Amino acid sequence: MKFSVLLSVYVKENPANLFSALESIWDNQSLKPNEIVLVQDGPLTDQLENVLVQFSKKCSVFKMIQLNENVGLGRALNIGLDECSYDIVARMDTDDVAFPNRFEEQIKFMKHNPEVDILGAWVDEFENKIDNIISHRRVPECHDDIRSFMKKRNPFNHPSVMYRKSKVLDAGSYLDFHLNEDYYLWARMAAKGAKFYNLPKSLLFFRTGSEMFKRRGGWRYAVQDFKLQKEFKKLGLINTMEFMSNTSMRCVARLIPNSIRGILYKKVLRN
Repeated sequence: MKFSVLLSVYVKENPANLFSALESIWDNQSLKPNEIVLVQDGPLTDQLENVLVQFSKKCSVFKMIQLNENVGLGRALNIGLDECSYDIVARMDTDDVAFPNRFEEQIKFMKHNPEVDILGAWVDEFENKIDNIISHRRVPECHDDIRSFMKKRNPFNHPSVMYRKSKVLDAGSYLDFHLNEDYYLWARMAAKGAKFYNLPKSLLFFRTGSEMFKRRGGWRYAVQDFKLQKEFKKLGLINTMEFMSNTSMRCVARLIPNSIRGILYKKVLRN
């Protein structure tokens, strides 16, 4: 079962993190991908360019898509997905590290469960080094539990997912929805009848820290949450009472101080 890996990188990425991510999905994998598609979302630094050049020399299946300007993650992934040659596509972020058996585990499952359209996994969240695990994000395993969980929180760890490209395109692919491109896509796929599953094991080291918590706060994020909940209501995913409850709780979470938000994520929303 052939598959592509889809990534997007932009100018603010750390070159060392990019190198580690690429190394984890190629050099260190027990099952190597048949294609790696990386979208350069606008001009990059010389250091980032050097990482990509060096990686392309050792990986013959590496395909780079260069965009003249930064268009944002949703549009960049949309462009990259169109360039993926295979129906099975694994997502990956350029600052995370995949477990060595990630693709082998996921391909084995997808091969034996053709009815599943999106397959995710748990992630181990770390700060600075992967041996400094600070929390685990465990998400529901089975389809019905995922659908229920989706009403309040994102039921997939985006950089851990593997999905069927045809089903993603059928739901409209990624849309430009600031910091919620993936969550909005899952909801639209649910409305289209897509089947979901999460492997009950960690397959990815997910980089976290104060900067991540900071990015998840502020009025812009609060407004986007409100808009997303409106879309969920239109899709029939939530009712009016759930809309009011979700928007209230999310607004508070976005506007509290960054230090308190960090504690909320680590102690309340994680295991």
